Amino acid sequence: MTGIEIDGKVVANEILQRVAVDVDALKQDGWAPTLVSIRIGDNSAVDRYVRNQQRNASKVGIDFVEKYFPPDISEAEVHAAIVNLNVDPRITGIILQRPIPENLPIKHLQATIHPLKDVEGMHPTSIGNIVYRELELGPCTAIAAVELLRGTGLSIEGLEVTVIGHSEIVGKPIAFLLMAEGATVTVCHHLTREVALHSRAADAVLIAVGKPGLLKGDMIRQGSAVIDIGINQVKDDEGKFRIVGDCDYTSCREVAGWITPVPGGGVGPVTVAVLMRNTVVAAGRLREQYREQMTGHL
Repeated sequence: MTGIEIDGKVVANEILQRVAVDVDALKQDGWAPTLVSIRIGDNSAVDRYVRNQQRNASKVGIDFVEKYFPPDISEAEVHAAIVNLNVDPRITGIILQRPIPENLPIKHLQATIHPLKDVEGMHPTSIGNIVYRELELGPCTAIAAVELLRGTGLSIEGLEVTVIGHSEIVGKPIAFLLMAEGATVTVCHHLTREVALHSRAADAVLIAVGKPGLLKGDMIRQGSAVIDIGINQVKDDEGKFRIVGDCDYTSCREVAGWITPVPGGGVGPVTVAVLMRNTVVAAGRLREQYREQMTGHL
């Protein structure tokens, strides 16, 4: 027996169907969601990601605006551009595409985006809200991973989960999201002595470390769920490049009950779908804030 391959495209389509309904309702209320993508410099992977965003935005009826800046742009210029978008009432969501040139401070620029327009869920306020169980605008990739885990049918409440990787944008938010839903979470990182000791004890393993094939089949429990968030480019024996995840797919699938493919429709499409959902949530919150302000002036 081999593990069931989790189809992220199915999960993403379910999310997008609900988003399309919400977008239509917002438009009828005079609040058409508009998502602005800020891209700095040229990167083929970012180009593909932005195209996917634009295609999905069009599918659900969200207006998508791309703003491109050259790699030599100054921090002050990017900061000013974001501030202008913050105060533009026509803009309901802003995403700063990663990576950006090394000379620009990603954390500072991310924090410049207004929390109500932070559809990527990376503003310090958005990250902090997860701790207080306010989960609507969390980091897209982290939420996507949890959505895929939920798609297995396993009850997250009481689930024993091991998260391998503790980055600020994926590993840590995943841990907080799962704890908010009642899971018991162990987080492993580069200083963890025996990763396999923790992963074998888990009902589910979520991994995002950027190390090809780190998680092997003998490191997981029979019938467990494996959510692979890693994306790595490796060269095969013929000198050709291919994309692989952080788990050794062949050996893990022989043991796992469920597993996500990399590439092939795992976390990627769900991440974009969550971005669209966050855009709708942001537009709704801006509408409510506007109504509260108008009521206060009456």
